[in-house]
Amino acid sequence: MANTITLSGLTEIIYRSRDIVAAEPVGFSTSVLVNANGSERVSLNGSVKSIRTAEPTLNTSYTPAMTIPAADDVTVTVESVSLGQIANVRVPLTGDALLQLANCSSKEDYTNNIMAQSFRKIRNAIEAHVGTVIKNGSSRATGTAGTTPFASNHNVINAARQILKDNGCPVEDGSVSLVINTAAGTNFRNLSNLYRVNEAGTADLLRRGVLLDISGIMIKESAGVASHTKGTGTSYQTNSAGLVTGSTTIPLDTGSGTVVAGDVVTFASGAGSGRSYVVKTGIASAGDAVLNLPGLRGAIPDNNALTIGNDYTANVMFHRAAVELIIRPPAMPDGGDAASESMVVFDPVSGLVFDVRLYKGYGMNMLDITTMYQAMVWKPEFVATVLG
Repeated sequence: MANTITLSGLTEIIYRSRDIVAAEPVGFSTSVLVNANGSERVSLNGSVKSIRTAEPTLNTSYTPAMTIPAADDVTVTVESVSLGQIANVRVPLTGDALLQLANCSSKEDYTNNIMAQSFRKIRNAIEAHVGTVIKNGSSRATGTAGTTPFASNHNVINAARQILKDNGCPVEDGSVSLVINTAAGTNFRNLSNLYRVNEAGTADLLRRGVLLDISGIMIKESAGVASHTKGTGTSYQTNSAGLVTGSTTIPLDTGSGTVVAGDVVTFASGAGSGRSYVVKTGIASAGDAVLNLPGLRGAIPDNNALTIGNDYTANVMFHRAAVELIIRPPAMPDGGDAASESMVVFDPVSGLVFDVRLYKGYGMNMLDITTMYQAMVWKPEFVATVLG
């Protein structure tokens, strides 16, 4: 029999399904800067550019003269991000199946549920992507790898906050979030000083399970918190006597094995030791590993042993301006494709954009839901990892 379902007839269900998904926790999507535009389509691997300006030179002398001194050089670099991530769900709608569902009064429930699950599938893929990008784009780390934080206190929040503060991040403007996994969330909710109303000053955590802000940091949960497997590198040593504060390129020799993006590394001695740095670009053998900005917090001597930290779960604290999630519907040819109807669904809660299209075939229809996206850490200085 003919399948007469049209996209316009499903509009109410689509938006109701969207709202069901929007009510679920989306810790990363609601904390980053979302660059979403439902009317601007992009090509696969299309680039979006941004600029980064280096710090100006600080002069420590002043000499009056009739000749104006020359300005100091300022380096401006152009960085770009390509939208190479695609999330797509194709939902078959056959006439026979829909008639059978209609006969048992469950046709609308099925359509509602399958749309909600489709949006959820896409949202989870985007959350996981953002979590991995932020993990690899962090400046430094605090906490104990392999140990879920908040077992007895929430001190690690202030330790991560200090990293951002030392890096110049504005931590008092209400735009900093700590996104944690559910295991850390459980420990957090079990902290007695936070659920005791006389100490916390509110019953929100005790009665409603709301994660309270700590030290001006918004605490959120996400299933997209990434896990990191460390590289295999051992016995690496620095191979430069010129590693000073701010250095990001770290020449390594002597050792063997891999250093991978996201590894948390420490140095044995020097003013820059005592901190856990996150690797931006690793190595497969002796060569130059690159740290995320702002780089070393002090000088590191030559022949200084580098140690790679253990595997960890990457709970991350970051400022909204540090991370951008770019999301667009895919480009279409002039005059459209074979879709009989289409609509762009924008979720104002998560910022996600879904391109929903109805394709009519032989004895069946297909709903196609597609979005293109890419996350980018523009300011690693404004990201700190809370190891778990």
